[in-house]
Amino acid sequence: MRGKLGLVLSVWLLLWGTCAGRFVVQKNSLKVTTPNSMRGTYECAIGNFGVPQYGGTLVGTVLYPQANQKACKSFDEFDVSFKSKPGGLPVFVLADRGDCYFTLKAWNAQNGGAAAILVSDDRVEPLITMDTPEEERADADYIEKITIPSALISKNLGDSIKKALSGGNMVNINLDWTEALPHPDERVEYEFWTNSNDECGPKCDSQIDFVKNFKGAAQILEQKGYTQFTPHYITWYCPEAFLLSKQCKSQCINYGRYCAPDPEQDFSRGYDGKEVVVQNLRQACFFKVANESGKPWLWWDYVTDFAIRCPMKEKKYTKECADQVIKSLGVDLKKIDECIGNPEADVDNPVLKAEQEAQIGKGARGDVTILPTLVINNGQYRGKLDRIAVLKAICSGFQETTEPAICLSQEMETNECLENSGGCWQDKAANISACRDTFRGRVCECPIVQGVKFTGDGYTHCEASGALRCEINNGGCWKETRNGKTFSACIDDHTKGCKCPPGFRGDGVGVDSCEDVDECKEKVKCQCPECKCKDTWGGYECSCSGGLLYMQEHDMCISKNTRTEFSWGFFWTIVLGLAAAGLAGYAVYKYRIRRYMDSEIRAIMAQYMPLDNQGEVPSHTHASRGNV
Repeated sequence: MRGKLGLVLSVWLLLWGTCAGRFVVQKNSLKVTTPNSMRGTYECAIGNFGVPQYGGTLVGTVLYPQANQKACKSFDEFDVSFKSKPGGLPVFVLADRGDCYFTLKAWNAQNGGAAAILVSDDRVEPLITMDTPEEERADADYIEKITIPSALISKNLGDSIKKALSGGNMVNINLDWTEALPHPDERVEYEFWTNSNDECGPKCDSQIDFVKNFKGAAQILEQKGYTQFTPHYITWYCPEAFLLSKQCKSQCINYGRYCAPDPEQDFSRGYDGKEVVVQNLRQACFFKVANESGKPWLWWDYVTDFAIRCPMKEKKYTKECADQVIKSLGVDLKKIDECIGNPEADVDNPVLKAEQEAQIGKGARGDVTILPTLVINNGQYRGKLDRIAVLKAICSGFQETTEPAICLSQEMETNECLENSGGCWQDKAANISACRDTFRGRVCECPIVQGVKFTGDGYTHCEASGALRCEINNGGCWKETRNGKTFSACIDDHTKGCKCPPGFRGDGVGVDSCEDVDECKEKVKCQCPECKCKDTWGGYECSCSGGLLYMQEHDMCISKNTRTEFSWGFFWTIVLGLAAAGLAGYAVYKYRIRRYMDSEIRAIMAQYMPLDNQGEVPSHTHASRGNV
């Protein structure tokens, strides 16, 4: 067994040497703010583990431990804690390179309470990427639990920090990831280099878990046009001298053109590498066909379902099982089979050939040589393959203010607002704060609460404005209730500011800002000779001596009886006047109507009946008609 494994590894080392290319170290900015002698911007290399704060910044102070300076042991053994005290800056542990894995240094620093770890190189050389250990060890599960960011700094910078600390200076550093990934436009393009193999240990498990957990976010971003996603698969070719070897025949298709390692690194059992290549090709073809039908996001469903329904350990890693998954998703199986072609033919496969060409780095992106690898806006992602960490990295690829809503959701918050409102304005009484957590870090913006907009700088001042502003903390104005009476200095309209109501003086802003006016003492009311004044909170009460009645609008006292008699006399005068006018009108009406009717009747009757005075009829009739 050991001899076979050594043969396999030697062949793949040769393949690696043949295909080895340019590897780009992903860097971010490190700014030293104090002491002045070191102030400036430096480069550091982002570790390939932990959670870099893509799109954000982290400020802290550096500590170089007196013992365990390489951080290869737990700091508990040395009774050392790096937890920051309330109000203090986060602690960045400075550790020396050497003696143990980078990941173990970060794990020990994290357990000691550090917010980040800086590893000082032990030689003068270009920065490298701190990677996870290649060996699979039973106790290496801690790697997936590392959450603090890590960075490798040059030996010169590390020596300068140590010198400043030994001289009693505080070294404050700002780790800045805002420009770690490009963000050229309003769409993020990202690639995920993965593998269908599920029997390669922790790395395969982490890939499968990531796809399952990230599927929902990826599909939302893709369906709404925020991102353009492309999956990729690494393959190698078999050197011509080994084409007829057992290793290449079991691990390659299309006559050694496309190869993958044996899943168990044992040719005598399990699946062969060539079966992995075919399944990788099937996944790539599934994406191609789904993308051509306008539904590229179905790839996430297929890969998730295939991992669940067709695992190697259950001997279901077959074409038959894969076809069932494809049919369940409604994708054209015939087109996928045509895309796969004949793995036994001595011809190029267009899809896999394009994949090999895509492995070669272009521009800022280096060659893809490890799995899994994420490339976001042509920049290689460094850090933990975790849903939130990757989503933050993708969100940092958008230009600021163009991020989709998912980037501003609660699960993306940095939690900087939990302590002292992040240094932003706050109203503790009303539980209102101008601090808002985002994946880029906290921002101080006056909030909108229950439809009420607050305006101000967000740092020292925010004030409710607009309609209904008095509904929120009374608009920041004075308000008080006594003996069932409530007065407020807030005017519930579109105005700003506060104004004490009548009966009070002051600016109306805040508690105890409106003072009751003593109207009686200041002689502004109840000034008539018979008046008696009593001051009340927010007003006054006036009364009159001698049984008189106080008229507030005239500030005078009058007799109750006089007022009553005058009122009733005036009432009856009006009533009688109206009655007389009515009778007069009726009398005139009756007289005119009666006279008119009599004259008409007489004229009509005179035409048909002889009257005693016939000779007078014409002149009477003429006179009557002339009066009509």
